[in-house]
Amino acid sequence: MQTTTTPQKLPRTLGLWSSVALVIGITIGSGIFRTPAGVARLVPSPLLMLGLWGLGGAITLCGALSLAELAAALPETGGFYVYLREGWGRWAGFLFGWSQLVLIRASALGGIAVVFGEYLLRSIRIDPVAHYVAARGLSAGAIAFAAAVNIAGADLGAAIVGISTVAKFAALSVLVAAALLLGSSHGAALENLTRSTGSSIGVGAMGLALVSILWAYDGFGDLSFAGGEVKNPQKNLPTAIILGTLALIAIYVATNVAYLYVSPIEVVARSPLVAADTMLALFGQVGVVLVSVFVMISSFSSLNGSMLASPRIFFAMADDGLFFEPIARIHPRFKTPYVAILLAGLLGMALVLSRSFESLTNTFVLAIWPFYALSVAGVYRLRRLRPEMPRPYRVVGYPIVPALFVLAVVLFVVNSLVHDTINSLITFALILSGIPIYYGFFSRDRGQTR
Repeated sequence: MQTTTTPQKLPRTLGLWSSVALVIGITIGSGIFRTPAGVARLVPSPLLMLGLWGLGGAITLCGALSLAELAAALPETGGFYVYLREGWGRWAGFLFGWSQLVLIRASALGGIAVVFGEYLLRSIRIDPVAHYVAARGLSAGAIAFAAAVNIAGADLGAAIVGISTVAKFAALSVLVAAALLLGSSHGAALENLTRSTGSSIGVGAMGLALVSILWAYDGFGDLSFAGGEVKNPQKNLPTAIILGTLALIAIYVATNVAYLYVSPIEVVARSPLVAADTMLALFGQVGVVLVSVFVMISSFSSLNGSMLASPRIFFAMADDGLFFEPIARIHPRFKTPYVAILLAGLLGMALVLSRSFESLTNTFVLAIWPFYALSVAGVYRLRRLRPEMPRPYRVVGYPIVPALFVLAVVLFVVNSLVHDTINSLITFALILSGIPIYYGFFSRDRGQTR
């Protein structure tokens, strides 16, 4: 196998606010509009449900604070791949990239695109359940379009994310304000936020609900994948990651308060398109169309942002000799990793046509968050092994904050293994299947030069 002799570089074109918009734009995609129903079914208690959204935010913030140190110290294209490679070795970086290839990225793109297709049909008063094939066809088309946009240039992709981020953040704010100001005249009640169905709630159910919530929060670190294209990265990367995560926690908790204020939790549990149903209660069919259009914008923005950031993993791996060299090719005109973008798009289209939303999102979270935890644990290892490394930003609350994040991820992985054993084992088996591939083709003893 051949490797590139000179590392290729992508131009640094993303400023601070473009970077903050990417964090928010990638993260606010489908989760906040689709997962509350599943969470409500698992945890039929409004206060407990809101507490879990807050807990998910706290876990994410611990991860973001820790990730900020790594991003500032290692501002390279590839993000978590680079942190794993530097913290634990080439095998860890390869395993992360392999998992992205066979599981993670395609599941993420598919999960986001599914919501886009469903809400598009809902906006024109077509039932997406009854027209499943049409919904999935639209979802696949959205992935293809996002790939084309990002091949045309990172600036164009970031501009779309930036514009749509403002729109969807404003839409969620309008939904929250409308629910709190107008909800009482449309059947909403404060008691909806305090009463429960009386069903018993086990620890296992709460753990599985947390997995769904973490899907909604995922994306807080995806900016790091494009770290090699951020201007003044030592300052802008950590600032953007932290500011973006704080904004996400605030809007997510407020949005769930709005949902539960307007509708009792048992109604939320039966409402997979909960944002549309909330606006239906407040404004009738006009509200459904309005919010469906904004959710489409939101989902496409997240899809586009994910398509901008994630293919940089494959690019960085190939450029580093840990993947096939053609994956690292840069388009001669657009200066983007077009082969990596095409690969990510094709895989996402394949999965969106073959799997359910729930299976896509659960697989994604269970596959990627352990790598987040391993990356954060690398903060300790790098401080010990490479104390001379420049660290423009250091984790607030070290060593407790990184430890809390790692512990939380370990607990929810164990919970998934106990309560969703077969799917969890299949997921980890696919990840670990990359080990023989690494030692067979990409380890140093196979003649790699880097």
